[in-house]
Amino acid sequence: MVHQSFIHSIGHGNKSIKEVIKALRHFDIQYLLDVRSKPFSKWNPDFNRPLLKETLKEAGLTYVFVGDSLGGLPSDRSCYDESGKVLYEEIKEKDFFKSGLRRLFKAQENKAKIALMCSETNPAACHRSKLIGAVLMERGIEMQHIIQKERIYLKSQETVLQEVMKGQPIANLFGESTLLTSRKEY
Repeated sequence: MVHQSFIHSIGHGNKSIKEVIKALRHFDIQYLLDVRSKPFSKWNPDFNRPLLKETLKEAGLTYVFVGDSLGGLPSDRSCYDESGKVLYEEIKEKDFFKSGLRRLFKAQENKAKIALMCSETNPAACHRSKLIGAVLMERGIEMQHIIQKERIYLKSQETVLQEVMKGQPIANLFGESTLLTSRKEY
């Protein structure tokens, strides 16, 4: 059996739970790690934590909540600027985030087939890519984002970051990285 050398991500958006499970099975995912700070969806109740956990279990998948450590909306107010935007550079230094990353590194070492899930369908608009995926990339772990449109396919972290930056370089001439935040435009 070939094991992944990367971590997957998926956004549920307005997809049905059946569509998400189909995509996870397509890539032989065993564990769905929920990185939503608040594992609840008023628009798509199949993705509310208790029901999601049970549905995944029935489908032979394991649900793990990690939104308390890897979520994009931490309860720690020092992770926000005065306008309320989340500062990913601040989150990266927090013990809770580092603890969540250690769980991902351990899963990677154990060759667990995992996917991180958030509600945002477009990875370029989500902390999965701008925070977690960017840190993993710095550490040499590739994130592959599961995209479901007419077909199911993968989009690389590098491609997603290029979309985030709209063609602008991710680093300047001095090698300094652009500071990514929760804002939609760069």
